[in-house]
Amino acid sequence: MYETLNQANAAVIAEIKRARPRLLDVKPAKECIPALNEGYALLHAGPPIAWPDMTGPMQGAVLGACMFEGWAADAAAAESLAASGKVRFLPCHDHSAVGPMGGITSAHMPVLVVRNAEQGNYAYCNLNEGIGKVMRFGAFEGEVQTRLAWMRDVLGPTLSAALARIPDGIDLTALMAQAITMGDEFHQRNIAASALLLKALAADIAGSDAGVEAQQEVLRFLGRTDQFFLNIAMAYGKCVMDTAAKVGDGSIVTAMTRNGRDFGIRVSGLGARWFTAPVNMPVGLFFTGYSQDDANPDIGDSAITECLGIGGAAMIAAPGVTRFVGAGGFSEALEISEEMREIYLDANPMFLIPTWDYQGACLGLDVRRVVETGITPVINTGIAHRKAGIGQVGAGTVRPPLGCFEQALEALAAARGLQA
Repeated sequence: MYETLNQANAAVIAEIKRARPRLLDVKPAKECIPALNEGYALLHAGPPIAWPDMTGPMQGAVLGACMFEGWAADAAAAESLAASGKVRFLPCHDHSAVGPMGGITSAHMPVLVVRNAEQGNYAYCNLNEGIGKVMRFGAFEGEVQTRLAWMRDVLGPTLSAALARIPDGIDLTALMAQAITMGDEFHQRNIAASALLLKALAADIAGSDAGVEAQQEVLRFLGRTDQFFLNIAMAYGKCVMDTAAKVGDGSIVTAMTRNGRDFGIRVSGLGARWFTAPVNMPVGLFFTGYSQDDANPDIGDSAITECLGIGGAAMIAAPGVTRFVGAGGFSEALEISEEMREIYLDANPMFLIPTWDYQGACLGLDVRRVVETGITPVINTGIAHRKAGIGQVGAGTVRPPLGCFEQALEALAAARGLQA
């Protein structure tokens, strides 16, 4: 333990700045996450949760995964299995992984393999399914199953073959440093990063031993999936923040996540312990035919981006996205990022933002500052329908409950023999 929290936090931030995650491969999840090889096991977003407590989108994604794995022939059989107690539900964060929205990941789903070239740790995230009816938002039948099978049989192997042709993989820090100057903030807007990724991969996809038809299908999918890079940004954030957690001291938040019921955080000085409070409801803009009444409570591991200081904290990098999430325009984006500076300790020298006079994105979310100011992080998020089987109905913003941070500060004080 360091003599002071400030010293500890300086060490944590130094490790964050030193990290250099690289995208190395795409593999079946079971090859990277041993727990998925043990009977009926599924990873999920957020802190621990049981089947009866899951909201509609996560339950829908569970049904989809059970059918995809061949554990159940239809939705009714999948629901019976999920409710039987035979399925083990495991937080992604406990297995070096993250997953968007419901976060449901099963053994045969392909995952991104990201390795920190400096500190050596790995992180994983499943692949972005694109838009429309998708499993991460709780849809589970028909086109969802067809797409999941294609991702397993075509997309994953083709990307793996292409990445095998790139020595040491793709330097994600360099790619993201360029993309943030092109208007991405890496949560709701990933258009530039997705395009840069396609640029980096296209020649090697075309030159791989995947068949011509597979190559064309994958190139078309990557070309039309603006948010494909989100899952890579999530794996990047997880890889970096797990490195920060290894310092074992300090008041820096190393994970923020939600399961539709609870919002959970972890702190650098408190290990893998979860501090939770009931999630809030995201507010934003809705697709035609839907309204706030249809929204599911906050859900997903994607807040790892805000934990790192991008996403909502870097709203000024992507002022155009404020319209999409119903948060106003340029002045509102500037106001949000300026407010976030009050609760983060430093700036990221790798992610310089032109629209912020080339200041670096926020870095080092401090539990102490959150509690002292009462300011909680702004999170950009998609909004899922509260019922299973429907999918995404809008996009907006949400803030964590302050109670998570208050609990963590009290625990941190106790660990250091102090009174909060």
